[in-house]
Amino acid sequence: MSHRLLIGLAVAVVAGFFILSSALFTVHQTQQALVLQFGNPVRVVTEPGLNIKVPFIQQVEYFERRVLDFDAGSVELVLGDQKRLVVDAFTRYRITDPLRFRQSVGSEAAFRGRLEPITFSALRSVLGEVSLFTILSDERTRLMNRIRDEANASLQQFGVQVVDVRIKRADLPAENSQAIFLRMQTEREREARELRAQGAEIAQRIRARADRERRVLIAEAGREAEQIRGRGDSVAIGTFAEAFGRDADFFAFYRSMQAYRNALAGDATSYVLQPDSEFFRYFNSFEGLPAEEVAAAPAAPPAVADAAAGAPAEAATDASAVPPVAELPATAPQSAQ
Repeated sequence: MSHRLLIGLAVAVVAGFFILSSALFTVHQTQQALVLQFGNPVRVVTEPGLNIKVPFIQQVEYFERRVLDFDAGSVELVLGDQKRLVVDAFTRYRITDPLRFRQSVGSEAAFRGRLEPITFSALRSVLGEVSLFTILSDERTRLMNRIRDEANASLQQFGVQVVDVRIKRADLPAENSQAIFLRMQTEREREARELRAQGAEIAQRIRARADRERRVLIAEAGREAEQIRGRGDSVAIGTFAEAFGRDADFFAFYRSMQAYRNALAGDATSYVLQPDSEFFRYFNSFEGLPAEEVAAAPAAPPAVADAAAGAPAEAATDASAVPPVAELPATAPQSAQ
């Protein structure tokens, strides 16, 4: 009797343990649970810990609380500037309502099949309004936020929230890359020609202004130079006139000496003149008179003779010792080589 009692007690303990283990379930901190009774949801458990359910009648389905990744395939888009672009994007999302998620899609695998077209639709809607330059600029973050918001508006019915949408890679289509490159090159060349034309116009204005200022400065300098030269000529003419008025003979002699110095300055200078030419008149005598007039002139006064007698022998000058040469004029020579 006691043997049967022990066996029954053991069976009861095992059955109780089995029933108790079926009635308890644990929710991890990275998960959230949905309690089902005969396939119908009766309770959502979002807090981690130990929970109780009706054994053999209720079942538990677990869903992720963490952020999940979805790597979408490449898609070709037409941008706002009519350029084609191949975009490779990925999406991060989180399940916020397990009950609605199960009712709408049932599982994560089925949801990924619904998420891809929604992501592509948001990409086409936002990127189809902007240019390629905007996507490559600092505006890219703002565009990604717009794509995320549009995707969230479409995913509310699934109990899912999109955390982030990012573009991993954006390339030109292989068949259109060369044509797009040539068009971009043409646009850059046109912009370069416009910039060069603007620079040439500015340079021409600067040169014209500089030339005008240069001509004004040269004209003013020439005017001042002519004024100074006129004043100098006036002073020189006055000086010559005053000198001529004081001693006409000396002035004629001085002008002849200047003519000799200017005419006979070179070593190879030669002249073909008559011996009695006016140019060499001061070679005949100190007074510039012809030799015949010097010979017919009266003797020097006694005082002059005495002064000549008292001079050194080497300094005495005999009029007959001076060679008969032509006379010099008071101005420039009459004929030169």
